[in-house]
Amino acid sequence: MTDKEKIENCYRQLYLGMTRKNRNVLSEVLDDSFVLIHITGMRQAKDAFIQSVEDGTLNYYSADHQRMDVSFNGGQAELLGQSVVNAAVFGGGRHTWRLQLKLKLIQEADSWKITEAKASTY
Repeated sequence: MTDKEKIENCYRQLYLGMTRKNRNVLSEVLDDSFVLIHITGMRQAKDAFIQSVEDGTLNYYSADHQRMDVSFNGGQAELLGQSVVNAAVFGGGRHTWRLQLKLKLIQEADSWKITEAKASTY
């Protein structure tokens, strides 16, 4: 598997962990330094993010991936992902969003970990 494919797989695994509320999957793909920057600008560290997924503060039901663009800079990479996501977050109603995530990743040995995800719509 190429580095590009590994990074794209990180993006898919992130959404798999979110839709299945799977702590193990999320813990595997997210670096300990991970931070999610929500559309509102709120910042959420790895453990708080995973807890919010598990406790239903952030509910993700499905994600249809439309686009993944990967760029490299040494042992770091960025992925711009665009997905149609069905979700209900922070007590709001369930909606379908055109969600864009800008991921920052670092290489650890033969794998990649997500250090940051910045959410917006597209």
